[in-house]
Amino acid sequence: MKLKVSNAASAQEVQLSDDAFGRAYNEALVHQVVTAYMAAGRAGTKRQKSRAEVSGGGKKPWSQKGTGQARAGSNRSPIWVGGGRAFAARPRDFSQKVNRKMYRAAMQSMVSELVRQDRLVAVESLELAAPKTKLLVQKLKEFGLTRALILVEAYEEKLFLAARNVPYVDVMPVSWLDPLSLVRHDKVLATVGALKLLEQRLGGANE
Repeated sequence: MKLKVSNAASAQEVQLSDDAFGRAYNEALVHQVVTAYMAAGRAGTKRQKSRAEVSGGGKKPWSQKGTGQARAGSNRSPIWVGGGRAFAARPRDFSQKVNRKMYRAAMQSMVSELVRQDRLVAVESLELAAPKTKLLVQKLKEFGLTRALILVEAYEEKLFLAARNVPYVDVMPVSWLDPLSLVRHDKVLATVGALKLLEQRLGGANE
């Protein structure tokens, strides 16, 4: 498949693999992979004390009958202030298994959908003379964008510094790309070099 390059000097297109950028959209798989990615980011270190672990308890607060108060067997009961938790949280692992083939297929599905919906903008290059937010905003306006995920081949300090104060704009090398970043942004602005690198990572170039 061919994708038009927006800021080329003449009419130019970049040739991309149909295996990586022409895949049918699999909503269930994308949902599973994005959910697994988000779950893997959870620390899972939350821990609470049950009534068996809090200090105190032991003695019955008052007699069973005759006081006019509700029956109570321990002041460490979950309904008492300072009592233990009824269903105390324990450290757990939230990660979900997603094999490499599933992950790659989901990424292929997402970038293919971006192409179909004209949400993937290819540019020949994206360079700034200085790390200025104003310069980056002007560049984005040239492509009719106010918010986007910018994909580049490698870390570029000027570009990263310029994007820090721009809301809804993220700059990311292809090696950092993840499923959540793709679904969070409405538009993706990518250099030709980044697209070729992404094609290799998704396996389209070698299949």
